[in-house]
This record gives sequence, structure tokens and C-alpha cells, in this order.
Amino acid sequence: MSKSSPELRKSVIYSQNFTASPSLVASLIKKSFISKEDIVYEIGPGSGIITTELAKMCKKVIAMEVDKDFVKKLKLKFDNIQNVEIREGNFLSIQLPKLGYKVFSNIPFNITAAIINRLTETENPPLDSFLFVQHDAARKFVGTLKETQSSLLLKSAFELSIVHRFKRTDFRPVPNVDIVLLRIKKRMQSIVEIKNKQLYRDFIIYSFNAWKPTLREGLKKIFTDRQFLLLSKSLEFSISAKPTDLNFSQWLELFNFSIKGTDISKKSLILGSENRLKSQQAKLDKIHRTRVAKDWKN
Repeated sequence: MSKSSPELRKSVIYSQNFTASPSLVASLIKKSFISKEDIVYEIGPGSGIITTELAKMCKKVIAMEVDKDFVKKLKLKFDNIQNVEIREGNFLSIQLPKLGYKVFSNIPFNITAAIINRLTETENPPLDSFLFVQHDAARKFVGTLKETQSSLLLKSAFELSIVHRFKRTDFRPVPNVDIVLLRIKKRMQSIVEIKNKQLYRDFIIYSFNAWKPTLREGLKKIFTDRQFLLLSKSLEFSISAKPTDLNFSQWLELFNFSIKGTDISKKSLILGSENRLKSQQAKLDKIHRTRVAKDWKN
């Protein structure tokens, strides 16, 4: 039985399926509005197939790789390519640039949410990002079938779309899931005013984490019954609607009314919802890591 290659073994460890077609990568980059004036970050370059094609079409490629073996090979491969910089390290912890940049990457699937959060919540997000992600994850961020908490948090400042659907045979190893190219384009101007940005995020998170069967019940401490009935009628959604039943436009109107139609005491219930959720998630992650460590010892 032949041994698998280092690339295949590492693809399992990092939940990353490497593209096998330089020509496909080149065609996608050409369609991605990346130009000779752009600085492009690549996350998890692996063997450097995407890096090679990016270098032909942009001003500079900064490729972030966490695996030491890949870093050594990449530095040798691109030693004489002036517009390629290979950096060893975790993309999630690096300082992102303060000037304009773009991202084009086949990212590790197991940290998709963390990477998208890093790109979109940083002080200076990329102007445009093109990410290879699992189809199910992409639909969650785009809000393809129904809006999600993730899609609503993103859409105030970004335009999201699926711009390409890959064949499974475009990758090595061949994945058992469908992969797409997700585009996250920074809006020229945020739909939500900067001064209300955090309140909007808190409002969405508060609404999605009220753990009530309907939005009406979840927001009963924010809107009076009469207010909610009038809102459901004017915005044309059911009074028994769940958070995922409203579209982005309806959510914006609901949020705008919460600013103008509720007093400071009700806004105070919403404020801090994102931080509270992150704190809860951090505690759960800690409990999970502790349990895993105990199981490993046993």
C-alpha cells in the first residue's frame, strides 16, 4: 500500500482540500477584479498553486502559512519571485494592514467562521475577499434560503455572494462536501450609521438568542404588543414569525424603529448582547477543552 503524500496528510489535519488546477485558479482570479495595483493576502497557501497565479496578476502577495514544512518549501519555491512574501504564522493573530488590500484564499474549513469574523470585524477590513468554503457554510453567511444571525451581522457593511461552484474533482483529496467561492465585498458606505454599528449588532444578537419560539415573544421587553403588531403589518411579516423568517430589509426597519421608538431603558437591555454571547461561548469552549483533555488522559 502506497503512503499518502505530506500534502494529503496535512489536508486532513487542517480540513483543507487543495485545488489541483492552476488554469482554473487563474480564470477565477481574472474574474475577481484583482489588478496589478492590489496587495493580496492568501491564507493557507499549502503548496503554492494559488500563490503562483496571484503573483502573475497583482502587485504583491502576502501568503500566511502556519505549517513549518510548507513554509520551508514555499520560501524555496518563491525565493526569486520579488512580489511574493511568505510569512509563517497564524492568520487569526496577525496585524492586518491599515491601507487597502484584498484576500484570495482556499482556507482551512475548520476555521471558516473564525477567518470570516477576523476579516470583517477588524478595524480595516479588506476591500474584497474571495474564499473557498464549504457550500453549506457559504449559504449561512449569504443567507441564501433564510437570513441567519451571521448573514445579518455581515450585510450591513458587506455584500456577500457565491460566485463559483467547484466540482469535487477540482481538489485533492477529493472532498465529500461541495465547495464554492464566496465573495465578501466591503460596501463603499455601511447601511447602518457608524455610531449605531454596535447597537445594530447587539440588536440582532439579542433577537436571535432570546430562546423564544417567536420573534414577538423574544422582543416583548423591547416593543409593546401594539408596536409589534403595527410593525408586523407595515413590514409585512407574520406576528408569529421567527427571527429567520424576516429578510434583511425588514430587519433594518425593525432596528431603525428600535432606535426611534423605544426609550433608553429598553436600549440598555440590548446593549452588550454581543459581548455577553462571546463570554458564554468562551466558557463553553473552555469546558469542552477541559473535557477533551480529561478524556485524553483517561
